[in-house]
Amino acid sequence: QAQLVQSGGGLIQPGGSLRLACVGYGFAVSLDQIVWYRQTQGHERKVVAFIKEVIRISHYDESVKGRFTISVDSPANTVYLQMNDLKPEDTGVYWCQALELHIWGQGTQVTVSS
Repeated sequence: QAQLVQSGGGLIQPGGSLRLACVGYGFAVSLDQIVWYRQTQGHERKVVAFIKEVIRISHYDESVKGRFTISVDSPANTVYLQMNDLKPEDTGVYWCQALELHIWGQGTQVTVSS
């Protein structure tokens, strides 16, 4: 059964870095559009970034451009979200999704606080 398993996240001070991982099982992440979402308290879930490696497209929300990088490690079948210069407003639950297969990761909490 195809699934996505997330890792990473946790508590980090402002200005710090974290890397989230989203490992695919049962399908090739490079062939699907993989989306990272974030939901902050009191707000709806929104797209942070997405990538479709097979056609080499990626996109970032304006709030994370220049700070976050989405990438695919095809041999590891993993999509990463490298998050640098984290801010308190980046705090929230992050999910990855394989858009075309409608598969979700389990979600992971990121808390940016001093």
